[in-house]
Amino acid sequence: MIPREEFEALFQKIGVEGDYQSFALYCDLLQKWNKKMNLTAITDDQGVAMKHFADSVLPLTLWEVPARARAIDVGTGAGFPSVPMKLVRRDLELTLLDSLRKRLDFLQAVCTGIGIDAALVHARAEDAGRNPAHREKYQVATSRAVAGLDLLAEYCLPLLQVGGTFLALKGSGGREEAEAGAKAVALCGGRIRDVIGYQLPSGDGRTLIVVEKVEAAPARYPRTSQKIAKAGPLR
Repeated sequence: MIPREEFEALFQKIGVEGDYQSFALYCDLLQKWNKKMNLTAITDDQGVAMKHFADSVLPLTLWEVPARARAIDVGTGAGFPSVPMKLVRRDLELTLLDSLRKRLDFLQAVCTGIGIDAALVHARAEDAGRNPAHREKYQVATSRAVAGLDLLAEYCLPLLQVGGTFLALKGSGGREEAEAGAKAVALCGGRIRDVIGYQLPSGDGRTLIVVEKVEAAPARYPRTSQKIAKAGPLR
């Protein structure tokens, strides 16, 4: 992990307070586990701090997430963006959803090591969205580097309560992606509330797509993975 002084300066630039020890332990676990399984291509100290940690928490300064919100991270992978968000917003009630058991084993080690509570769900997003235990049970959904918005709408919106918010963390081309995915968002009961362009302290461009759940998702969504694979995204 980068030295404490660099970490604190980085987080001061993005306007977030972060506990250095917790983030340092997360970085150490990520680097160690990545030697035996593919979690991320970014493993150097500077890259983890900037492109994983800062990238994950900066959206909290752009959009207000309700206190004690029940949040689900769809296709969480190595825990981005939700675990760093949880480290700076301990009040969030977090669920980590992923289709690969090994990733969840890593995340269990992270949660135990840094002392945070999170529910770990081993399932495909399409299956979770049809499961009454998860369908329309969350106030916030997040996703980073999983799929295009046209697919993410179908994965994430059925999980949200009406009035909930989906935060899609995207790269510099997020505005075009929002335009391409607008129909899928509407079909699944949502509307694009805002598209916010910004930069990391490194200068890398990012986009936060904010989607509001305005009505219940039709029962036919999400489709099964087989139907999605055959017909493609909603357009």
